[in-house]
Amino acid sequence: MNMVSLAITTASSLSIILTTISFWLPQTAPTAEKLSPYECGFDPLGSARLPFSLRFFLVAILFLLFDLEIALLLPLPWASQLSSPSITLAWTFVILILLTLGLAYEWTQGGLEWAE
Repeated sequence: MNMVSLAITTASSLSIILTTISFWLPQTAPTAEKLSPYECGFDPLGSARLPFSLRFFLVAILFLLFDLEIALLLPLPWASQLSSPSITLAWTFVILILLTLGLAYEWTQGGLEWAE
């Protein structure tokens, strides 16, 4: 038996064993509270017109914004193998400086403060 078929057999059997154990091992006692949906700490049976903090949405949008900008840096290891890596590094530093300036601006404006 070669190594590839041994690895596939081991991975498959281990996956099947762990899946079987995870279905049969836990002792669940479903109650009405466990079966009800949970959304951000709100009571699912209450009114849907409760006031919601705008600060939560602002922090979430800031996170997405910085997360998407960091995703621009993901191709950097492949781009460093181009014919002119100095241009690639220059653009990388421009992106990092923009991220740092944006973070400093949001920090000074109080956009990252959770409590007012």
